[in-house]
Amino acid sequence: MSGFSGVKQVEFDTMTSKHTQAAGQLAELAQKLHRELQGAGLDTAPAARLRELAQRVTKQAEDLRRRQKLVHELQRQKVTFGRSTPAGSFLEMPDRLDDAQDLLDGTLAGRAAAKATDGDEKALAELEKYASRAGDSEFVKAFLGTIGARGVTRMSGSLATMLRDAVTRGDSARQKRLSASGQNVLRMLSTSLAKGTNPKDPAYQGDDFLKDLVKEGRAQHGTGAGRHLGYQAQALIWRAHDGKPPYSKDFMEVVGRDAIVHEYEQRKNAWAASKDYGWSQLPILDLAGSLGLGTLLRPGAPAGELNAKDRSSMVEDLFHAAKSSREASHALLNHTPAGWKQSVLDYLLTTRWGASQYLADYSPINDMLITATTGQDTTSKALAGSLMKIVSDGVSTAFGQDASGNLEIRDRTAFDRHLPLSDPVARAIAAHVDEISNLLLHQGTFGGVAAKDMAYALVVATSTDKGFEAVVRAQTEHMRAALAREVPPVGLNASNAEKFGFTKAQLEQFDMDQNGQVDRKDVLQFLTDRALAEARAFSFIVEVRQQASIAQGLDNKKADEALETMVRDAIGLLPVPGAKHVGSLAAGAFAEIAGKGYEKLAGVAYDELSRQVAKHASEQTPSLDEVHRNLAENRLAVDRLAEQLLSTALLSKGMLDGLDLEGESFVVGNPPRLKPFADMSPEEYSSFLKWSRKAGGSEDLYTSFRNTFRTTSDVQDLLGLKIPSDSAGGK
Repeated sequence: MSGFSGVKQVEFDTMTSKHTQAAGQLAELAQKLHRELQGAGLDTAPAARLRELAQRVTKQAEDLRRRQKLVHELQRQKVTFGRSTPAGSFLEMPDRLDDAQDLLDGTLAGRAAAKATDGDEKALAELEKYASRAGDSEFVKAFLGTIGARGVTRMSGSLATMLRDAVTRGDSARQKRLSASGQNVLRMLSTSLAKGTNPKDPAYQGDDFLKDLVKEGRAQHGTGAGRHLGYQAQALIWRAHDGKPPYSKDFMEVVGRDAIVHEYEQRKNAWAASKDYGWSQLPILDLAGSLGLGTLLRPGAPAGELNAKDRSSMVEDLFHAAKSSREASHALLNHTPAGWKQSVLDYLLTTRWGASQYLADYSPINDMLITATTGQDTTSKALAGSLMKIVSDGVSTAFGQDASGNLEIRDRTAFDRHLPLSDPVARAIAAHVDEISNLLLHQGTFGGVAAKDMAYALVVATSTDKGFEAVVRAQTEHMRAALAREVPPVGLNASNAEKFGFTKAQLEQFDMDQNGQVDRKDVLQFLTDRALAEARAFSFIVEVRQQASIAQGLDNKKADEALETMVRDAIGLLPVPGAKHVGSLAAGAFAEIAGKGYEKLAGVAYDELSRQVAKHASEQTPSLDEVHRNLAENRLAVDRLAEQLLSTALLSKGMLDGLDLEGESFVVGNPPRLKPFADMSPEEYSSFLKWSRKAGGSEDLYTSFRNTFRTTSDVQDLLGLKIPSDSAGGK
């Protein structure tokens, strides 16, 4: 066996005893030799070498005694089995002591699980002692190897059955005890199962184990009225997952996909009838839900506190397990089962969506959708496009134009059906926010999503404050990054282009007057072009939000507050990715605020970048620009955001370097240099913005942004509206 050694127990015991005896004799001999050499006035080095040898032998003897103890315990517990050879009988044990201990503990835990499955609550308490070992691969390998796929399924089922008995009998103390133990054991099972079904983990149980989980999942377990589907029991394990380690794509490809297909096979006739007769679309509940246990077995829920109204289904529990891994969520969603005409993603949001509505717990599927669609890889982008298209197709017929020309909801049921998807749709748009400009400016497509599809998806996304804020923050960071990446700094030329990450072709593009160097006029033109493109995207987002609010009969007060917070937290103020140019091409008065590390964030996804910048800003400048608290309307907030972004771009591109700072309130020192933003008062910061617009020549730039931002033609055309002037652009 690989990683194992064979030992004869009697001879091993003898060797251990003699090694221990020899260590003591060597130590005694070294002590005597040292005394004699010292007494004779001779060099005691030989005694020292003998003492070192005694210490090594003692250490070896200690190791042998530990191994001897494990050998005896492994044999007593019948964990390892002997093998006979012509040379005698041998015991096999792992070469590493830790592995031997894991083998012993994993086997004992498996045996405790088997007893607990039969209703032995003392064994359940014994099993719970091993909960902390679920992260050890060798332990998991032995544990799952002992109980198998059937044991995993029966264990979770027995936990629910025992707890149901306590609830039925009204035994509150036992109910609380079993609830707490059950949560710990299910978390242990989930961690073990995630490791044991991942081919990359040493605990992997093999392909047959995955197939056995499917077999047990489809099988009926229990007796009489307590009979249940194996997947209903396994689902409790999935819901107990804490994300570490995540379930593998292999698990989702084999077990996860089959669970989804099996539910459909079991429910398709009932769902068809529910559609015909207007009944609720019932999913297959997990075992806790079917037994009325609520969240008693869900880790993190108060132990022993029963709320039978809180239910979850086996498929929703699967979503919870999938959300921790992009690979796992992709494996579920980016797949079309054999014989199906729609992908799993399409099925979940159309055919099965009523089942999710029945539970009214959208967190599992929403979290999984966010994980699956917010990456920058090809599959994430494809799923994001599919999500937007599905939602757009579902709500586009729900809207029309009211008597005043604004958006009107004509089919409230269709709109409400998709509103719970606001957060994942918003996050998907935020992660791929650059596609808004691509669709609007270049008549492009994002997968199968056209500009009109994006408009209707955005209606759903911005219909909640949380969704609107996510999209606006992403667009803010998109503008920040675009200004940094697509606008050159003053002073760029052939000698320094490579140093600052630009090619010769880019330099020729930036140098509009072909004088060999990028000057202020060139930079201002590129700033203007980029600002207008970003203004159009901002206009699209904010006007769709405005129309969504009008259609729902709401005002923008809460959304205004969110934007005010963004401005107040100074999003847009700090040096942008690309600020490495400051201090080299634009040194001097502004060099002090350069090199803050923001350029390192340039490659981060937009929503993550937004969080990092907002967090940094809120920590360093909590009271900056307090006058912005009184902003009255979304567009005014975006105006101020744009002003901050453009002023910062002027600064980082060297447009403000060399200008007269004498006598300004926002400078310190001699020669004068710009105060750190965090040290400026609201009045000083406002003075800086005013000065940068005037001295930096950005007044026309800002006016162009504002005028473009206040146009509503894109929204009017795409949603078929005639927006009145009192609703359009704040004019």
